[in-house]
Amino acid sequence: KMFPEILIGHSFGGKVVMSMAHQFGNGVTRLPRPVKVWVLDALPGEVRSAEMGGQDRPEDLISALRHYPLPVQRKSDIMTWLTANGGFSQGIAQWAATNLMPNPSGAGGFVWKVDLEAIHRMYLSYESTDLWKFLESPADGITVSFIRAERSNFRWSGKDQDLIKALGHDVHLLRDSGHWVHTDNPAGLFDIIAPSFGGGVDLHLRRAQPSLN
Repeated sequence: KMFPEILIGHSFGGKVVMSMAHQFGNGVTRLPRPVKVWVLDALPGEVRSAEMGGQDRPEDLISALRHYPLPVQRKSDIMTWLTANGGFSQGIAQWAATNLMPNPSGAGGFVWKVDLEAIHRMYLSYESTDLWKFLESPADGITVSFIRAERSNFRWSGKDQDLIKALGHDVHLLRDSGHWVHTDNPAGLFDIIAPSFGGGVDLHLRRAQPSLN
């Protein structure tokens, strides 16, 4: 087996990295090398979209993109539709538009470069997957830290956060951020995670300072 030093996953990916680390620990009591797991604004148990509040809920976004008629003539069209009609934030609308590509049929316009039907099925699997057992008894050598977005759609204020801490895992608060941490506060996210990279972090991985030009 190959054991990466760090695993980082956001939302759906948070459960993916927990599942990977759980598989690493199957049948062993101690890993040959430490593995640091970062779970970005995701909870280990079952998730239901109806229980998530706020703007930019993942299931709502997936549904909106699945039902938008294609091809779209301009990327800006879907951005406008998502913000004006779907109620999504400008940042998420811009990010969604990056997943469009020129229509390969040659008929003009843009289509999705991702399989939204497959994403929908994977999201349903994500909702139903329960990984509390992993957090209860991770193999020796695995450390898990969670990042909770300050304006998260998840119900972090309930028993889940308390139980995560009671099991010996850290929960870090990322301020000024909703669920989409990579668009809302990437600099703050980097500042929380970067120390776990160790002393060998290359200069190009350090957070860039804002330009004064």
